[in-house]
Amino acid sequence: MFGVIQGSVLSPILFALYIDDISNSVSLFQGCHIILYADNIILISPSVLMLQHLLHACEIELNNIDMAINFKKSSCIRICPRFVHASCACITSLDGNIISWATETSYLGIYMVSSRVFKCSLHHAKCGFYRAANAIFGKVGRISSEEVVLQLVKSKCLPILLYCLEVCPLTKTDLKSLDFVINSFS
Repeated sequence: MFGVIQGSVLSPILFALYIDDISNSVSLFQGCHIILYADNIILISPSVLMLQHLLHACEIELNNIDMAINFKKSSCIRICPRFVHASCACITSLDGNIISWATETSYLGIYMVSSRVFKCSLHHAKCGFYRAANAIFGKVGRISSEEVVLQLVKSKCLPILLYCLEVCPLTKTDLKSLDFVINSFS
């Protein structure tokens, strides 16, 4: 059997071609959208019932190409103007697997939070920044010059903190918290 090695630049393109029928099947659902990247899928729906139908359509298309959804890694979040912390009806697969509702979920390293408007959580990015900075300090903190340590923090830690922030709507509080993280190492 031949294939493309994982990490190859061709992998996302070939996978997109392979699962293109899924995005075509979504066009049948008014107001629904699907975001596909590599083996990650986001289903967007205006209602829980439509989400259920969209999931079933995706399952059928994936089954046709001998693929399946990993329900242990799947979750639902609710983002809408009428958001309340009330529970929603369960989303179940065709064979009875339940997708749990969460207050936060990750897609390609971005943590989205259930709320009234689209929000991202910066907590994981900050933790990753501090973890990387502490690793640098643990290895070279006392034996390297301050300039070397700051350059390492700038080149290795800042990308972790700033990864994909352009997709996240940031409040003034978010910006201040990011400034604090950066300034605490300057």
